[in-house]
Amino acid sequence: MTIIAETKPKQYCDYLLRPGNTNCAGCGMSIGLQWLDEALAGEKPMLVIPACCGIVTAGAFPTSGYGVPTAAATFASSPALASGLSAIATMNEETNPIICWAGDGGTYDIGIATLSAAAERNEDIIYICYDNEIYGNTGGQRSSATPEGAVTSTTRTGKGEGKKDIMAIMAAHRIPYAATLSVAHREDFLRKVKVARATKGFRFLLILSPCPTGWKSEPDESTELIGMAVRSGLFPMYEIFDGVRYRINKKPDGTPVDEYIKKQRRYKGVAADPQPLTDCITAQWHRLNGMAAAFPATKEDGCLPDVG
Repeated sequence: MTIIAETKPKQYCDYLLRPGNTNCAGCGMSIGLQWLDEALAGEKPMLVIPACCGIVTAGAFPTSGYGVPTAAATFASSPALASGLSAIATMNEETNPIICWAGDGGTYDIGIATLSAAAERNEDIIYICYDNEIYGNTGGQRSSATPEGAVTSTTRTGKGEGKKDIMAIMAAHRIPYAATLSVAHREDFLRKVKVARATKGFRFLLILSPCPTGWKSEPDESTELIGMAVRSGLFPMYEIFDGVRYRINKKPDGTPVDEYIKKQRRYKGVAADPQPLTDCITAQWHRLNGMAAAFPATKEDGCLPDVG
């Protein structure tokens, strides 16, 4: 006789991101939160979220779209608040992770001072930036994460400056682990979250997060867009260990960046002449390949027994 163990179905309150939240259709943040929950394998983190779409996700008091303890921080202070919570957790011998979940405005711009301070102190927190390349919650204004040429509510003819290299900035702090994550590559995403969870100190994860509202794209094409960004080389997938050792996870396959930009009306000016963007991709990969060749990661870097 075969005995099948009875499994208890996951309850509504057990999800990190609960059904019925306020996120828009096609939002990359929704995928990221669900995969974060999966990678943590039932472990309940403490979320610290600054002003961004991520805190709107919680909904109106007294209900919440989050099934874990969540602290709302000001735009500039989520790493500072997380640092304090991490210290309290250490004193109380609590082991659940403290995770900052922040947009690009609160990471690249308004929050960069406290982000840098927490990284310099090597605070024991995981900082995850879901980068939708605009101030999505306040009207779609440009941020320093907005790519050159992209139209926003404050750059009507396209942004004139390039995107800030936040990964290089974090690497300069010599933090134990930094990585880019793609919502089109689930296994790689889960592995990197597990690596971050197994690492002590400050860890930084960057997700390119599609925003159909701001990107002027179709909600059902969000993961396809990120796949194109990775294949064209526009969004590199790589890891940095201790700020100095590099591992490239996936290289471009020759997919033209044209396919990516033509599916987003925010790039209406760039679509006519994608060559400057192509040149930026080439320069970006010249530097990244050079760093990975000169300072390669070791076999021991980022390896976990259960993921190889």
